[in-house]
Amino acid sequence: MGTESIEASFLSIFALISFFIFLIISKFSYKIGEGVLLDKDFNKPQAFHDLPVTRSGGLAIIISLSIFFGIYYLIYSKILFDYILICYSMFLVGFLDDLKIKIKPFKRLLMMIILLFVLIYFLPIQILNIDISLLSFISNNHFFSSAFVLLCFLFVINGANLIDGFNGLLALNLLIINIILTYINLNNSNLEFSILLISQIVILLSFLLFNFPHAKIFLGDSGAYLMGSLIALNTIITNNLNPNISSFFFCTLLFYIFFEVFFSFFRKLKQNKSPIYPDNKHLHMLSYYKISSYYGKYKANYINSVIINLSYLILILPGLYLMNSPILSRYWFFILLLIYIIIYSRLYHLTKN
Repeated sequence: MGTESIEASFLSIFALISFFIFLIISKFSYKIGEGVLLDKDFNKPQAFHDLPVTRSGGLAIIISLSIFFGIYYLIYSKILFDYILICYSMFLVGFLDDLKIKIKPFKRLLMMIILLFVLIYFLPIQILNIDISLLSFISNNHFFSSAFVLLCFLFVINGANLIDGFNGLLALNLLIINIILTYINLNNSNLEFSILLISQIVILLSFLLFNFPHAKIFLGDSGAYLMGSLIALNTIITNNLNPNISSFFFCTLLFYIFFEVFFSFFRKLKQNKSPIYPDNKHLHMLSYYKISSYYGKYKANYINSVIINLSYLILILPGLYLMNSPILSRYWFFILLLIYIIIYSRLYHLTKN
């Protein structure tokens, strides 16, 4: 049996394993700690459900990934230290909140910063291809390089957690990103790394079967932090493996997750709010309020996710044609940021009352 046949068989078996893990977790996780994983807080700003739903998606994902890492080692005789250490550390940070162990947002952020910086510095994880001349010196200094990579991780992880609130919203967004990264790596013959990306696509599809359009399971903070860290690492490695592609293309690919955090931070400061506490004025929430006036709040939950991700996909597709041009990729990235601001301003005024 050829290598490709083994890999195809492995992914087929893994898809079944992943499905049954999500099935079992969604059915029985409510028994853990007398329902400690159930989300019963219907009054928080980012709550858009009326019945308790288990926040055990992260648990199902980490179990699936653990099985994948084991089988990956059997096939390739490689231990994915970077993925394993970052996955487990970010999962644990988020799982504390899922277990309702109350940690103040600032302390949780500080915990995340320390864990990530240590891992990034000693693994090490570096961005080798940077199109910004002012930042090119960073690659020559290990400390500053690690600090820059840390900043990238923080934006993506917290952005993933921020937009996780509607059925399928985050999962569909991550699915689109991973499919595009897989397309790039397959086209450039990075087959082994593509298997890793496809495994994450399989996990996201398994999750969506139980989360979209009606949710039987949520990602929880553990799932959002875990998948956000995976997307950040996937993008950095793809950037390093494909130096012919502008690094600004990868900024374009992550612009929604990244800019949601960046924009919200300064918006809250302007509104005299704490930038680390949630509110209900994010783009996906404003669009939900508008859509719910037409479809009602239950249908609007998943329709909102489809509309946002379809719009996102339409906006980033031109970037695929520009990805070999640093200048054009840079222009398109800043155009997308401008489009975001225009859409947000319009929605904000429409839903102000």
